[in-house]
Amino acid sequence: MTRRRDSRVDALLPPKTVLDAMEMAVIVCDRYGNLIYTNPFTETLLGFGGPEYIGRSWLSLGVAEEDHEQAKELARRVLRGAVWEGTFCNVRADGSTVYTRAYAVPLRHPSGSVEGLVIFGREALRSNQRDQDRYGLLERIGERLAGSLELQQTLRRVADTLVPQFADHCFIDLFSGDQLIRRVGRHAGAWTPPPGTWREIGETVEYPPGHFCAKAMTRRDAVLVDDVVADRMKAPTPASRRLGEEVGVTSIIAAPLLARGELLGVMSLALSGLTVRPDPHFDGFDRDLIGAIASRVALAIDNAMLFEEERETALAFQKQLLPGDRPPPLDGLEIAWRYEPARPLESHGQGIQTQVGGDWYDVIPLSAGRVGLVIGDVEGRGARAAAVMGQLRAALRAFAQDDKPPADILLKLDEWVRTMSTPVRYANGATPGGQETPLVSVTYFVYDAWSRHLSFANAGHQPPLLVLDGEVGELEASGRGAMLGVRQPGVGGDIRYEEETRELPPGSTLVLYTDGLIERRPKEDGDHHSREQARELLYQAVRKAARGDVESIANAAFEAVPGDIDDDVAIVVVRTAPTRLQVQERTFPAEPIMVSEARRLAAETFADWGMLDEQSDMACLLVSEVVTNVVLHAANAPAPRRELVLEGALGLDGPGGFDDPWELPDLTRREPVTKEFTLRLRRGGKAVWVEVLDKDMRLPRIRSAGETDEGGRGLYLVDQLAARWGSRPTSDGKAVWFEIPLKS
Repeated sequence: MTRRRDSRVDALLPPKTVLDAMEMAVIVCDRYGNLIYTNPFTETLLGFGGPEYIGRSWLSLGVAEEDHEQAKELARRVLRGAVWEGTFCNVRADGSTVYTRAYAVPLRHPSGSVEGLVIFGREALRSNQRDQDRYGLLERIGERLAGSLELQQTLRRVADTLVPQFADHCFIDLFSGDQLIRRVGRHAGAWTPPPGTWREIGETVEYPPGHFCAKAMTRRDAVLVDDVVADRMKAPTPASRRLGEEVGVTSIIAAPLLARGELLGVMSLALSGLTVRPDPHFDGFDRDLIGAIASRVALAIDNAMLFEEERETALAFQKQLLPGDRPPPLDGLEIAWRYEPARPLESHGQGIQTQVGGDWYDVIPLSAGRVGLVIGDVEGRGARAAAVMGQLRAALRAFAQDDKPPADILLKLDEWVRTMSTPVRYANGATPGGQETPLVSVTYFVYDAWSRHLSFANAGHQPPLLVLDGEVGELEASGRGAMLGVRQPGVGGDIRYEEETRELPPGSTLVLYTDGLIERRPKEDGDHHSREQARELLYQAVRKAARGDVESIANAAFEAVPGDIDDDVAIVVVRTAPTRLQVQERTFPAEPIMVSEARRLAAETFADWGMLDEQSDMACLLVSEVVTNVVLHAANAPAPRRELVLEGALGLDGPGGFDDPWELPDLTRREPVTKEFTLRLRRGGKAVWVEVLDKDMRLPRIRSAGETDEGGRGLYLVDQLAARWGSRPTSDGKAVWFEIPLKS
């Protein structure tokens, strides 16, 4: 009777007392996933818990972000009345990782309705169900390691996975050629070995014959040292042996890293006195488990190494297609640029790709010190986008040398893009017969530092920022125009690009950028910044850095919007000179006597600019040749006839019509026309440019003069003596120019 009475007393033991004593996490949530109760062991296992967590989501107990979808699936199934069992990855408060085996059941009201869920959790492999846990663990570890194709991130994930749940120490040594290099050294509790004991990251490792790591690589199988004290194992150095004894290393497993039949290196794990464990020794089950984990680790490392090799090749290819690291020195301009490739893992439905993309920028020297500036973006990513970008940059550089207006250049570039169409291919390889043309956004600017005139045309690209006196806005433009390639091959229609001109004040700054800077930038809560939010952050950052140099503005623009970039980013910052550049200009009648006057003006100007006599004489000679060429052609050019302009309603009656008495002029008589040319001299930091402008549309060319010819050698002299020369059409004629480098 007494026993029966005592049993009834035991049966009335409060449930909370039982739950608090359990060495298993017990988590109770309502229907919305908010915590109602956690027992003390929850905080011991996960590092989170206690009264302050009541009312929060149970995901706040350290559930890794990669498992949030799995947690939602658990809730859906359990709230429908089913049970759920699986493995979770939890990140403790100290940053360490622990894998837990979870079992979830419905929390039912006495009426039978499901009011919430109850989750029981324990550390994986810490029970008599180790065989069942093994498969779930291997699957989860494989998923975790497959989440990255960057080698350093992969190695970091390996270390986070194994320490401290599986071991107190983790070392990964990989071959580089015939040398074994330490790539990972991770220890529990943020402990670090003293210098000169265990090898540090980046150092060469040499294991003596008979060492457990050497055995693992030779046998190509995991090696277990279950009791280090009993096993008189060899050590690489006496110092490493002494440290092992001091830290209390008890058991070791070494596993070779084999992938596709190749030995990549070796991974070793050790237990020591850094943590308190029920059993500080590995056994045969642990050896088999670590061997299976090592095979997945090796495959992840091999994939990362292959991908990094491909990425480095692709990036090297792309960098060769872009300008160098430093902008060229330019008169009247300060320039800084920044290019940053996107992270390779953001596939967004296109599969994992390398970092190469189609963003590009360029600075093109033009005639008489003028500069062409380009910012553009080829739609898409991958090798094809980079190849299209390379062809477009080369084509635009060639077209720009014609010195035609920016709108004409873009129209010509659009025709070029239409020739780059390829057959449409579906994912299954089928070709329905259509053509796919690259879509390209680009803005082309031409800046004259002496006149401060900026002319540009836009083909669907972001307008640049304009910084004036610390205030940030957009460069005023009437429209963005159509992207290159919008008009498909064989499709008619008129694509027009508008050319606009602005005068940039002294010290003004332009910030050119591609849309990767403001698109799909993630927030901390997992959402993304909208384009408007990102643009406002960009404005604020540029405004704060507006008083700094162009490098500071470029860095501020790149760092303006937080979060990983989804697309590659190109930024070009251009600042105009705060003072006027030296220029001398005069217009002369196109008469032979004016050749000497033009030469005298050039000689006086060059002397004022401090040119050496030798250079000044040569430059004056070339001025004479170009001016003489202009004067001779002006004398031979036919004068325009006068046109008869009839005014009135229809030119037939009324005032000025045929009913009024008036005399018709002699329409066959030629009126004398005063022809002129303009000599423009420009001084830069390292060169002098000479331009001769006239109203004749005919462009000059070098003639092959015979031995007895009296002329035809002027442009030949210019070609031989000048650093560069050329001619370009203007709105009302042409300009012939040449460049003479300055010698100090």
